[in-house]
Amino acid sequence: MQYQDLTQQWPAFSKAILAFSHQLGLLEQSNSKTDALWCDHIALRVNDIAIAESLLAEFKQRGKVISDSIINGRPIYIIVLDKPLTLDDWQIDCVELPFPAKHYPQQGWEHIELVLPGNATNMAELEQALRLINPDIDRMLANDRSIKIKRSSPQAAGETLANPTIAFKQGDICIKVHSAGIKAVVASESTA
Repeated sequence: MQYQDLTQQWPAFSKAILAFSHQLGLLEQSNSKTDALWCDHIALRVNDIAIAESLLAEFKQRGKVISDSIINGRPIYIIVLDKPLTLDDWQIDCVELPFPAKHYPQQGWEHIELVLPGNATNMAELEQALRLINPDIDRMLANDRSIKIKRSSPQAAGETLANPTIAFKQGDICIKVHSAGIKAVVASESTA
């Protein structure tokens, strides 16, 4: 897998991730509360260290690494792109490149991360912020068993910013929601 492969995957991934966002009620145009919701970054999944190293080198030609932390026992790089990726109305300038920790069913684009308004510092506050965006989300999730949900609070050594996360996964795509942007999380590492 090379950067060119990611470019070719982008249109299909974009279409699938936007459809899933609408299904979750996160991008309803009639909901003015989503104005403060934004797509913070996009993440990849790769199965081989050599591929991860090659992609990292290619991303370094297209942007700047702002973090190379160890999270859950593996390196995860955050790259700020010189030219943002476009997803609907969003300009996404950060890419998360985790080195492999397990084998994934697919390689390439895997998830986006959305920042919810409200600065939630724990899971209860994050869930409340999510319900403000989509008050019907609990009912929708109860009626659709194809969507898997995972709650976590990933943290790199030295991070001081609480960042609870809810991941929604359906098939090969995933949307994570959290309360802090990746640049703020990275900045909290340097102030620790």
